[in-house]
Amino acid sequence: MRNLLNFLIKYNYWFLFLLLEVASFVLLFRFNYYQQSVFFTSANGAAGRVYEISGGIASYFHLKSVNEDLLDRNVWLEQRVASLEKTLSKIGADSAYFYSTELTDPKEEGQIFKASIIKNTLNRADNYITLDRGSDAGIRPEMGVVDANGVVGIVYKTSPHYSLVISLLNSKSSISCKIVGSEYFGYLKWEGGDSRFAYLKDLPRHAEFNLGDTVVTSGYSTVFPAGILVGTVDDMSDSHDGLSYLLKIKLATDFGKVSNVRVIARSGQEEQKMLEKAE
Repeated sequence: MRNLLNFLIKYNYWFLFLLLEVASFVLLFRFNYYQQSVFFTSANGAAGRVYEISGGIASYFHLKSVNEDLLDRNVWLEQRVASLEKTLSKIGADSAYFYSTELTDPKEEGQIFKASIIKNTLNRADNYITLDRGSDAGIRPEMGVVDANGVVGIVYKTSPHYSLVISLLNSKSSISCKIVGSEYFGYLKWEGGDSRFAYLKDLPRHAEFNLGDTVVTSGYSTVFPAGILVGTVDDMSDSHDGLSYLLKIKLATDFGKVSNVRVIARSGQEEQKMLEKAE
C-alpha cells in the first residue's frame, strides 16, 4: 500500500495532466457538433473495421461445418437427380403422368455416413485411403465413398474404428460409368501417372458423345447409385482392339485436397450381392 501511495505522489503531475486531457476532450466533443460528428464518424469506421476482421476470422473457423453441409447437400441432390431421371425414363416423359408420380426419397434408397480422411496416397500404382470411421459407425466393405465433387473410391476393409478405401487411383478400381444423356456405359480405370485423369473403357463405337460431356456413375452395381459425378470427357481414342472407344476422363475429385467424405450404403445391397453370387 505504501509503495502505491509513493507511486501516486511521485507521478501526481502526470495523472493530473491525463485527467485534464480527458476532461478537455470530453468537453470538446460534447459541446461542439463538428468535432462530435468527426469523432463518431471515425469511431464507427474503426469499429466497423474491427467487426469486419473479427467476422472474417469467425467465418474461417466455420468453413469446416459449412463444407460438410455443402457435401451433404451435394450428395442428396445427386441422388435426387438420379431418382428424377429414373422416373422420367419409366414414364417416357409423359408430363400428365409425371405430375401424378411421386419421386423416390433418396433417404429411402440407402444410408449416408460421415467420415474424414486421415491417410491418403497419390503416387503409387495402388493407392489407398484411410477413414476415421469403421464398422462401429455402420460402415461395411463394398460401400461407395464420395466427396463434394464426385467419386472417391470403394470401402475395402473395416475395423471397429477405421476403414480402408480402394481409391479411384488404384489399379484394382473399376467403376461402371456412363455419359450423361446416354445409356451406354463403360468401366473407369486409372492407368497410373497423373492423379487428375482416368480412362473410360469399353464404350461402344456407336455411342454418341462430345468432349466436355459429363460422366457419372451408371448405377449398374451394388456400390454406387446412378448419377454420382465422376468427371468430364477430356480426350478420346480407339481401344487397342478397335472395337470400342477409350475416353480420357478429367476427374471431378481433386485427390490432393480431398478431406471430408461420405460413405453411401445402398438399400438392398446385400440381397443383390447374394443373388449375383448364386448365379
